[in-house]
Amino acid sequence: MDSGNLAWSVTATALVLLMTPGVAFFYGGLVKAKSVVSMMMMSFGALGLVSVLWILYGFNMSAVESPWAFAGNPFVDFGLSSLDDNGLIGAAFGATFAIITVALISGAIADRAKFGAWMIFAGVWVTLVYFPVAAWVWGGGWVYSLGETFGFATNVIDYAGGTAVHINAGAAALALALVLGKRVGFQKGIHKPHNVPLVLLGAALLWFGWFGFNGGAEGTFGLLGTEDSLVGLITINTLGSTAAAVIGWLIVEKLKDGKATSVGAASGAVAGLVAITPACANLTPGWALLLGIVTGAVCALAIELKWKLGYDDSLDVVGIHLVGGLIGTIYLGFFATETGLFLGGGVEQLVLQVIAAVGVLVYSFVLAWIIGFAIEKTIGFRIKNEDELAGVDTVVHGEEGYALAERE
Repeated sequence: MDSGNLAWSVTATALVLLMTPGVAFFYGGLVKAKSVVSMMMMSFGALGLVSVLWILYGFNMSAVESPWAFAGNPFVDFGLSSLDDNGLIGAAFGATFAIITVALISGAIADRAKFGAWMIFAGVWVTLVYFPVAAWVWGGGWVYSLGETFGFATNVIDYAGGTAVHINAGAAALALALVLGKRVGFQKGIHKPHNVPLVLLGAALLWFGWFGFNGGAEGTFGLLGTEDSLVGLITINTLGSTAAAVIGWLIVEKLKDGKATSVGAASGAVAGLVAITPACANLTPGWALLLGIVTGAVCALAIELKWKLGYDDSLDVVGIHLVGGLIGTIYLGFFATETGLFLGGGVEQLVLQVIAAVGVLVYSFVLAWIIGFAIEKTIGFRIKNEDELAGVDTVVHGEEGYALAERE
């Protein structure tokens, strides 16, 4: 790896790592003031735990020799003692994806989860779900090889994680929301963001870091600076699709509720980032704009599903990450350059995208539900109702997010 690739690889790794604190700010601003420490700690806890597990054995599990292997051997290079410098920077970059995928799930169980139970869930889920799914999608597994298995002329497209990150996290979030049940007083309008500037700061950090998320592979794997580099396309699509999603969300919000809100703009940006993640290298900029505006509009409507269907996805992980991930992944079946159904290809790309999306969704949901249910029935996952009303921060962490005046 030359010095330019190496510099960008380190930069991209740092950018993606910053996205997890961005998630912490975004989620932290959306919850009640007496839950902000708990909410942010779930992200920071994931950052600590998943980093350690990835270095010990997760990276080893994320690549397979056979398309039908479940995962790589976790003990083949335990602790990454045999990788050269180029391999280690690639491993560090991959770690940041694992971290944020776990952190995203936490938004579905805001205000009501025990921190210790969350950490146990995070460790088990990332081991049994994320590490294998990363191998399936990027490490030579069944998703990666699905087109060849079917004898198609194309393969599944998931450049930066529509399936492995967002559908994976969104499906797990739905499962945990069902396991933990509804918050006390769950009804539309009862829970409002306690700190809107914090939400906007989090969204801004996510958008900033996402250029490393989507564009990082172009340097980390030795592609940046070559004649076939797609980093320019990836960068403009990450900008354009996200910006269009902000517009799409705000239009729907204005028509539906009469006002375009700052939280809606932030949520629309995140939805657009989610959708462009799998598609950033395989759409022309115009089709990326269309993807963004459609995703923003659809996700603005999808977050209402929890009120109609009765599941308490506290911070709309399902409505934004699961729905947005599905849109971005399946959209490629229609509009992927040269292989999409409407752009010169046949139905093959669409079939592959749907199978990959549904396969990861079902697997993640089922495993997350089993893990969450087992924790709830043993040590307990949800805090007591009276503790929820008193405030998760003081009960679980012994801290308050804000101390604005000295108490007598």
